[in-house]
Amino acid sequence: MTTSLTRPLGAQMSHMLKDRGVDVIFGIPGVHNVELYRGIEEAGITHVLARHEQGAGFMADGYARATGKPGVAYLITGPGMCNAMTPMGQGYSDSVSMLVISSCLDEIANRRGQLHQMKDQEAAARTVCDWSETALSADAAYGLMDRALVEFETKRKRPKHIQVPIEVLGAPVAGPSSEAPRGQLPLARPADVATVAAWLEAAKKPMFVFGGGTVAGYAEARALMEVTGGACFVTYAGRGVIASSDPLNYGAYLSTPDSAKEIESADLVIALGTELAEVDIWRDTIGACKKLVRVDIDAECLQDAHRADLPIMGDAQAFMRDVTEALSGHQHASQWDKGRIATLRAAWRAETEAARPGVSRFGDALAEILPENTMIYSDMTQIAYVLKNTYPVEKPGQWHHPYGFGTLGYALPAAIGGKVGVGDDPVITIIGDYGFHYTMQELGVAVELGLSLPIILWDNGKLKEIEDAMVRSQIAPNAVIAQNPDFCKLAEAFGAKAVAPTDIAGFKDAVTEALKADGPTLIYITPDVQD
Repeated sequence: MTTSLTRPLGAQMSHMLKDRGVDVIFGIPGVHNVELYRGIEEAGITHVLARHEQGAGFMADGYARATGKPGVAYLITGPGMCNAMTPMGQGYSDSVSMLVISSCLDEIANRRGQLHQMKDQEAAARTVCDWSETALSADAAYGLMDRALVEFETKRKRPKHIQVPIEVLGAPVAGPSSEAPRGQLPLARPADVATVAAWLEAAKKPMFVFGGGTVAGYAEARALMEVTGGACFVTYAGRGVIASSDPLNYGAYLSTPDSAKEIESADLVIALGTELAEVDIWRDTIGACKKLVRVDIDAECLQDAHRADLPIMGDAQAFMRDVTEALSGHQHASQWDKGRIATLRAAWRAETEAARPGVSRFGDALAEILPENTMIYSDMTQIAYVLKNTYPVEKPGQWHHPYGFGTLGYALPAAIGGKVGVGDDPVITIIGDYGFHYTMQELGVAVELGLSLPIILWDNGKLKEIEDAMVRSQIAPNAVIAQNPDFCKLAEAFGAKAVAPTDIAGFKDAVTEALKADGPTLIYITPDVQD
């Protein structure tokens, strides 16, 4: 049934999003997208005004990761869209449900020199998202919006872009159908479930690899581990699916060369909800598996270089539940050695600490003081590279990082979006001095919204990871040092609190106080912080 009330299309789109469950939109208004802003307040949607479209995109990403709901961004033509392409690429890489809606020029084939004109904005956006389409009518806009929302539920979550010509946005139209289409993820074939259950019954050393696609099914993953006695690795995005404290969890150490030997010692390897990406394993294969099963909703993953003996197209959560039910009453005879796993994890942690000395102590300090439900957003910085291996994660979806695309400047705006999404639950962000330069203007948003957000800024005075890479490549380090401001004064200029602890005890106190503050707090740390 279509609503009879006539409004400009831009306003109808906001009302439609509200009807479909969208409560927050991130963006920046401009002369070409003002019609999108006509109906936001009337629809009852909260709008978060970013300082840069890149920030708006990262906020939508962070909101989606925190809430499980789509993160929506409103953008203008041309530079607005281009500015958001980096977060769209990050969202594509990390499977984030981001809906980007922009205006576009009405005609570009026979006119040049228009404000914000691009040769092909739709095609440019398509390079960094799942799909990018132009809606030339109200029905097309409504249909594309519903298509995006349904695909977030039924396919791998990846950003979608819808652009609407300026004149079409302003045209009065009837509203969309009040009936939202629904769907579900694909399910594995019963025959495949039965086969894997039989293989697990016979296995003495089953090994699981849990990826980000199993986060929603962590209860099922833990039940499957228990009934089979299996050991596991987790990818970075899958951390917490199995608690870090589980003695059969090798952790997120897939990139450690010795992990291949452990995987090769298994008589059955089952990888669920993971593309076994380069940024997880840093080698061509996870190891020479005796028998490999892969379960994924993305057919592309099942056809990549990690060819499985049994590739299964289906939702990992439902698959794990079905296999566990099929194994009801099974008495496993697991041969995994918990002592060996503990020894290896300790050795791998030591290797991680040796590669970047003096960093893990900050993670250990955070683990002592942070509430269990704290959500952490980290940036591309050496402190995060260490802590995403060494910091204990007891439940999934608590640590968010720009894993695949690897964009600097992600953490601050993404954490703002996450904090908007979770409300009173604690959120912190960890960012390096150089990455902070990319999006530090979004600190103004956190101040404006009064967000209790500790911002841990790691300043080693340089692009240390790049300097180390140059040294390993026998290149004399160059272009790795930039002039930094006084970050504490800068934060205070924005209206935020700032503190520079000189020891670990002071660091813990600063984070604890920042979690209770009525606005953001920049916590400035350097390698000189004392134990």
